[in-house]
Amino acid sequence: MFIRVRDSHFRSIVKAVSWRITGSIDTFVLSFIFTGSVKVAGSIAGAEAITKMILYYLHERAWSVILWDQRGPTGGESSST
Repeated sequence: MFIRVRDSHFRSIVKAVSWRITGSIDTFVLSFIFTGSVKVAGSIAGAEAITKMILYYLHERAWSVILWDQRGPTGGESSST
């Protein structure tokens, strides 16, 4: 059974930032391996972090408004009043 809890904007931001830190470290390391330059690798990782945080936040907000289970609290029985 899944309980649908809508994430707050703050929680979505924190998740985006923490995930981007991990992703940016990976991007920095790969960029450094390919370019051999700390400066270029840092520039790539920085630009990537900013754009992907924005995209992740928008993605999270879009998914948080989708109603996954529209059967209602009684498990599929519709109540007509």
